[in-house]
Amino acid sequence: MTPTRFDGKIALITGGTSGMGLATARRLLAEGARVVVTGRDQARLDAALDDLGGAERVLAVRADAADLADLDRLAGTIRDRHGRLDVLFANAGVASFGELGQVSEADYDRIMNTNVKGVFFTVQKTLPLLADRAAIVVNASWTLHRGLPGASVYAASKAAVHNLTHTLAADLAPRGVRVNSVSPGYIETPMFHGNISAGAADAVRAAVPAGRIGSAEDVAGAVAFLASDEASYVNGQDLIIDGGLVATAAGLTG
Repeated sequence: MTPTRFDGKIALITGGTSGMGLATARRLLAEGARVVVTGRDQARLDAALDDLGGAERVLAVRADAADLADLDRLAGTIRDRHGRLDVLFANAGVASFGELGQVSEADYDRIMNTNVKGVFFTVQKTLPLLADRAAIVVNASWTLHRGLPGASVYAASKAAVHNLTHTLAADLAPRGVRVNSVSPGYIETPMFHGNISAGAADAVRAAVPAGRIGSAEDVAGAVAFLASDEASYVNGQDLIIDGGLVATAAGLTG
């Protein structure tokens, strides 16, 4: 870890109250950044702020990524406090899984509104704040690379933001703003445990060639790399963080 890699940088992490978002906030703070984290629930935001040490360099803002009025308020708060953004981790997302015939319109709207609309408008609303040569990282998913039964809407939402990453990289290239995505595999987060039963976890672990379920810190390290100057020649790419689940024969038999 490079302690000063993000000195003087301002980073926004949506969905930063738990899991990969919170781990990334910790990582960027440790490397010198000033961090803004968002979440929909004030109690969880307060807990995240305590977890991050209530640091002077942390700003916690209640905002729903799917609510454009919230995003306008978020952008205004960042503008008033910091004046700019150097890093955006568009991480806020939701998941639910089930048989194709059981997916309701409400299920579809909830996933697409947060995972696709939320990412698109988070970038749009913060665009005036993004410094030239800023970095955007979008949280996608390994499911965009490989079919998973019961994940039709979730996987489609992640495929959409993966494609959006390519387009945004082209759109923002004249300003030197890089846009990349990460595709986490099975990661130990509250969302993972909310969708995978205790009994299924062993089967999931067995399908991963690395022999373990990933940690939120595994993803945070990848986000920090893509957001840093060390990745200055990486643009429009997707980094799969899955312990070999997608790419190897062992994973494909799982």
